[in-house]
This record gives sequence, C-alpha cells and structure tokens, in this order.
Amino acid sequence: MNILVTGGAGYIGSHTCVALLEAGHTVIVADNLSNSKAATIEKVKQITNKEITFYHMDMTDELVNTIFSNHNIDGVIHFAGLKSVGESAEKPLDYYYNNIVSTMVIAKACQKFNVNRFVFSSSATVYGDNKVPFVETYDLLPTTNPYGETKAMSERILTDIAMANPAFSVSLLRYFNPVGAHESGLIGEAPNGIPNNLMPYITQVAKRKLEKLRVFGNDYITMDGTGVRDYIHIMDLAEGHVAALNNLTEGVHIYNLGTGQGTSVLELIKAFEEANGIEVPYEIVDRRPGDIASCFADTSKARQELGWIVKRDITEMCRDAWRFEKNYK
Repeated sequence: MNILVTGGAGYIGSHTCVALLEAGHTVIVADNLSNSKAATIEKVKQITNKEITFYHMDMTDELVNTIFSNHNIDGVIHFAGLKSVGESAEKPLDYYYNNIVSTMVIAKACQKFNVNRFVFSSSATVYGDNKVPFVETYDLLPTTNPYGETKAMSERILTDIAMANPAFSVSLLRYFNPVGAHESGLIGEAPNGIPNNLMPYITQVAKRKLEKLRVFGNDYITMDGTGVRDYIHIMDLAEGHVAALNNLTEGVHIYNLGTGQGTSVLELIKAFEEANGIEVPYEIVDRRPGDIASCFADTSKARQELGWIVKRDITEMCRDAWRFEKNYK
C-alpha cells in the first residue's frame, strides 16, 4: 500500500517508516521538521535500501491536499504533533492548535480523496490517573495535561467521523513509553534542545553532554518512590503500527502498545548502567506538573486481535539507545 506518514521524520515516525518499508509498503513522509531533521529520512533509506518521497510541510496547512493529489494514498499513519507533557502545560494554545487542527486537516483530506485507512498516534495519557494496568475499555478520565487532552479530543474526532462514515476505518494506538533505537544505530531519539523524555536525557548525561539527570519526584506510591512507566522498544512499537494497518477493518479499533510491565525511573537508570557499563549521575527534584505515579498497559487485546507481541527487553532498549547516542553527531 501507499502510506502517508505524517511526522515521519520524527522519532516514532522514522522507525515506523523502516517497519513499513521492510513490510513491503511504499512510504510518503510529510513533516514540518520542528522537532526532527530531514537527514533522518536519508538514514531510513540507508537502512532499508528503499526510496521515500518527502514533503517539508506543516500538517495544519491545507496544502496537504497536494500530497493526496500527487499520490494514490491507501492509508495514513498520523504522528505529526507536539508531544511534551511539561511543555503543554506551559504552552497549551500551541498544543491545542497544532495537534487538533492537524488531525482535522488530515482527516478532511482523507474524506475528500476517499482514503479510508487511518492509524492515529495516541497516548496512554488519555487514561488520566486511572487504575493500572490500563485497559482499552476504560472510560477516559480527565487527563492531567493539555497534551493528553489533545490526544483524547483527536480520538473523539476520528471516532465521530467513523460513526458518520461507516467505510472509514480507524485504529487508535495508545502508546506507553517508547525508548531505544534501531539496531543499526543510525536513527533514534534526537530531540532538539534539552530532552523532555527520560531515555534521551539518560543517554546525554552518559555522554556527558548534560551534567546529571533530574528525577522528578521520589515520593510517589511506587516501589521506590519514583514514577513507574511501561517502556517499550521503539521497533516493537513500530511493528505494532504495521500490524494495526495490515489488520484494519471498518469501524474504530483501540489498542494499547506497551509491554504490560512497569519500570521505575531508578530501575531504568540502573538497567542502563548495567547494560552499558557507565554511570548516570542524578539528583531528585520536585515532581513535574501533570505526571502521575504509575502507568502501564494491559496488552492482551493487541496480542489477540493483531497477533502483535513485544520481542525486545529493557536491556536491548538501553543498549540500542546508547549505541545511537554514541554515533549521533
């Protein structure tokens, strides 16, 4: 199939492009490069030895219609969006505009050009501070940050479109915490500026680009007081998108993509140090606004309906993340 990947130069998008190309699909990428680099697309080509058509374009601009005009698009995987929980609390308007308008613009183009396969990059954040493990059938609680609200609202928009248009097939993929990198070391998580996510912060401290890691809070009700998250290898997550796309049928389908296991911040630091033989200095600081104590998935639905399971463990996540960081200029 010809698949449009919005935000395809980003961390999750680029690894999904690799998985799509290796599964035999043709990939068209559109990205405004606000938190990514065009060079990543070239590295995806190098890994797969396949071509990608790239558009430097913002997904809130209706010029995206030209992509649909130029290509016979069979499906869309929509990643494009701002994604920092903390930043969303500081810049809510940017997040509501960028994340929700882009979803509407892409969905409108799909309607116009009769594209009925839509895979959406959602987040476990939509569950709010719910009982773990999170199950897809939960009623969504009010989320604790604007970023989560944009994901929940985009899910509702796509669900309503599917209700009004029975042929429109939607897969809502609720991610947990993707980490790691492609085993080649060519692509990985490379945020602009100081990282918002834990693993690239750890790798930059390990590389001595940053002095020490800040651990946001050690007074949560968890095994060691630090936040617990469900860390999933980025390539397992990418392969989950291919499984969702290939198994997409009419209607709305919701899947958790995680490992089903929780790991605390301190446990992840220790795993990284043991996997790579390098010390990661850290300090405990105040809690970060919008964070919850514990978040991990019930993954049984994705396993049963998509035949998707994770193949890589926390040690591989840490090794691959460090390999990429060491190679990254």
